[in-house]
Amino acid sequence: MHEISEDVKNFLQIQKLGYVATVSEKGTPNLSPKGTIIVWNAKTLAFADIRSPNTVKNLEKNPNLEINVVDPLIRKGFRFRGLGTIIRNGQTYDSILNHYRKLGIKSPVGAIILVEISEVQEVTSPLYDLGFSEKEIKEKWKKYFLDL
Repeated sequence: MHEISEDVKNFLQIQKLGYVATVSEKGTPNLSPKGTIIVWNAKTLAFADIRSPNTVKNLEKNPNLEINVVDPLIRKGFRFRGLGTIIRNGQTYDSILNHYRKLGIKSPVGAIILVEISEVQEVTSPLYDLGFSEKEIKEKWKKYFLDL
């Protein structure tokens, strides 16, 4: 199992959108955006089932998943691999749900998915390989989004 560093924890507190990949019963990929990914402890992430019927159904059959969270401006982020456990009640469920409520999440939560992390990898844009700095990449994408 891999420990989640303070840098990764800080990154996830700033970034509000990630993508969870699971595999369906038929072996096809399912990619679902999540705005509730948090570090629960040094080895566990969590996210809420707010509108995730396929994600939950897939995890009931196959707990393997991958989560990607990338900053859209600096084009850096992290890939997390692990096993998901679905919880619908109990002390941990209540604690995480209370945490979400304090963050202002008002949507009904059907379940909490705890993700025991087995691997964390940094994800970076190929632009870094070409010698571009983080500042240059960030300016490029800020300009792009402002000009839309």
